[in-house]
Amino acid sequence: MSEAITHLKVPMDPEIRLDCLGPDGSVAHVSRVLRSISGRWKLHILFRLFAEPTMRNAQLLKDIPNISQKMLTQHLRELENDGLVARRDFDEQPPRVEYELTRSGRALTPVLISVREFSRLHLGDRDRIAD
Repeated sequence: MSEAITHLKVPMDPEIRLDCLGPDGSVAHVSRVLRSISGRWKLHILFRLFAEPTMRNAQLLKDIPNISQKMLTQHLRELENDGLVARRDFDEQPPRVEYELTRSGRALTPVLISVREFSRLHLGDRDRIAD
């Protein structure tokens, strides 16, 4: 790596640097979570599923204004691939499919609630002088 990279100039034990910046460090883990929840509608979907244990596609379409069927399906598939949402197909006619949070998705709930509270407490008044 180039010595021009700023974080390499900060005096830090190389082991601590790897804990933070290494391939299995804090930055990598947080980045992975942020990638899995980024997308225009993913947080909408997650918060609806936090509120209701299971939801059908039509309910999600109704509850999330302006989302298209295509985007709902795409985001649900991505959330399912990331292990945050489970799809349950009842193999019935007419087709009946429900979505619910997985254990990982439920574990994400307090994290997102904390982020919401951080926003309320620290990002609401941008004119405030730093303490």
